[in-house]
Amino acid sequence: MTRKLTLIAPLAFLTALAGPALAQDAAIDINGDGMYSFPELQAVMPEMTEDDFTLLDTSGDGLLDADEIAVATEAGLLPA
Repeated sequence: MTRKLTLIAPLAFLTALAGPALAQDAAIDINGDGMYSFPELQAVMPEMTEDDFTLLDTSGDGLLDADEIAVATEAGLLPA
């Protein structure tokens, strides 16, 4: 029984990490880096302003990572 848990735990951990990465939309994430840039978002959401993007980019790195995308999507600010 312990051996099964030892094998399952790493798989469960990796699956949990992969979840947010799968949330990105390939139609938005053109370069496939797992993050959304302002130009990528503006291409599909022309109404997106730099000020809007800056509010979503809580880390201030100029990109929306999986967590920022998830928060914005849950708030209805990005397409699901």
